[in-house]
Amino acid sequence: MVKPWEDDNCAAMKAHYAVYSIPQAAAMWCGVPDDQLEEIVKEAEPISTSGLGRSIWKHCAVPCMEPRSRAIAEAIEDGELPHGREDGKPVIPGDHAAYERRHVMGRDLRDWLVEAFPNDKPPFLFDDIERNTHSAISADAYRSLKADRDALQKRIDNATESYRSLRKEKETIESERESLKAIIAKSGVPSERAEATYQNIIAALLDCIAGNLPGVDKHPSFSSEAKLIESIDGHFRGYGGLSKSNLSRKFPEAKRALQSK
Repeated sequence: MVKPWEDDNCAAMKAHYAVYSIPQAAAMWCGVPDDQLEEIVKEAEPISTSGLGRSIWKHCAVPCMEPRSRAIAEAIEDGELPHGREDGKPVIPGDHAAYERRHVMGRDLRDWLVEAFPNDKPPFLFDDIERNTHSAISADAYRSLKADRDALQKRIDNATESYRSLRKEKETIESERESLKAIIAKSGVPSERAEATYQNIIAALLDCIAGNLPGVDKHPSFSSEAKLIESIDGHFRGYGGLSKSNLSRKFPEAKRALQSK
């Protein structure tokens, strides 16, 4: 596991103390990546060979290099942006650095950009928080908003995880339900036709016991259907479907079904 201090290249601190020539600063302000910076600066040309023009650079592949180098050069000339030579040490008042040798320190360039171009925050001078913060919003306010946003994102992540868990439970219940359906289907639950057959048999036996058929005497052991039900309930207690309440319901249903034929 990479430790934070092993992966920190101190980019912000390096930029703070770095010394940039005008074409370097302009190119980086334009977004030229580090691995192409040296080549771009080498190919850039001053727009004239005398005066301030030697501080203004152009490159055919980097259109914004000219206006941004011009802005830097004019800021130096007007005293808004401290400058020095290659060592970055600011020139003393009254001293003069040749136009092509003028350099600025990262911290001075950054402070000048904040004042002159508050909406321009190139990555080589400003960190992610500063670049994502509007000029009217302080860094502390941005951090507070970001903390609120992170908290909301965490709640969304938790809700998403809960949804996935509930969905998994639902799928499990549905699977169990289908399994139970399959078990019931295989358990021999009678079809409608089979149910009608059983009802006919029950009704026919009841008529036989009651002596309701020609040439058939009433069974002497059961003076009434209620007596029959009591006898079955007493002798077969504990058997499914043979309780007094169930027989009292099923017998009339069976007789009605047979009579409707």
